[in-house]
Amino acid sequence: MKKTFRNVLLALLLPFSLSTGHATGSGMTPLPDPAGLQLASVHAVVAPLHGGTTLYTKFEDRPVPIASITKLMTAMVVLDSGQSLEEWLPIVEREDAPPKNSFSRIRPGSEARRGDLLRITLMSSENLAAYVLARHHPGGREAFITAMNDKARTLGMQQTRFVDPSGLWPENRASASDLLKMVRAAYAYPEIREMSTDSNRRVHFRSPRYGLDFGNTNALVRGSRWTVDLSKTGYLNEAGRCLVMVADIGGEPIAMVLLDSFGTRTPLGDAGRIRRWLETGSGGTVAGAAFDYERSRAAALAGAGAAAGQ
Repeated sequence: MKKTFRNVLLALLLPFSLSTGHATGSGMTPLPDPAGLQLASVHAVVAPLHGGTTLYTKFEDRPVPIASITKLMTAMVVLDSGQSLEEWLPIVEREDAPPKNSFSRIRPGSEARRGDLLRITLMSSENLAAYVLARHHPGGREAFITAMNDKARTLGMQQTRFVDPSGLWPENRASASDLLKMVRAAYAYPEIREMSTDSNRRVHFRSPRYGLDFGNTNALVRGSRWTVDLSKTGYLNEAGRCLVMVADIGGEPIAMVLLDSFGTRTPLGDAGRIRRWLETGSGGTVAGAAFDYERSRAAALAGAGAAAGQ
């Protein structure tokens, strides 16, 4: 099965017609049929990480709230700044008033290394850590947000807008196709790959001295059946449950963008359906409330598109 899927991915990268399959020495290797994949996520893109034909799309060009998926862009801006990851930063109180609960266990007035704050921003989606990173950017938080949007434009993310570094504001919006570009760019940073897939980490603070344990918000990074090379989860009421990740499937890195699903574990279920679909041609079904949520949201999007003449 692994050899078969590698042949499929090789076919995606060849400049031949892909409608009927790829000619190999043993015959034709068909591409996975999108009709064999049903997802609970309303917006989705599945593609080989390093380019080639996109394998699956679903409402991929609609800008929607992306919640903490934002933090991948936050991490790139921090690393692009060239500031030392070993520098100790004071934890400051928020000066803004987030529209959502932004509770944090980190104590304002203490200090942490920039690298540790970046790690828990990625792996544990720590909102105050993301805020502190932006506050200590050259020029402060507003300059940081400008850098986020400039980076998005540089990457060709034309349907994307950022207003904060954590994703607490639903005005942080992007399309699934734009987020595929962001995932591919973030993958080029070794620090992001390593930090975002760290399963557990104890972070040490000083002034006063204390330690806190953090876990990854994506349970798949701890699973023996998965090799996850990059990961970020997100959630807001307006965004639903979201997941972007790169996983090794059949020996090939596959990028997944999954936005707006119902239920804490639903994006993980979608990742499993994608894997099964790529390996067997059938992803299985979506059950219960997750299916009802997806059908309702998809119908509303289809109706809005028809009204707009799309």
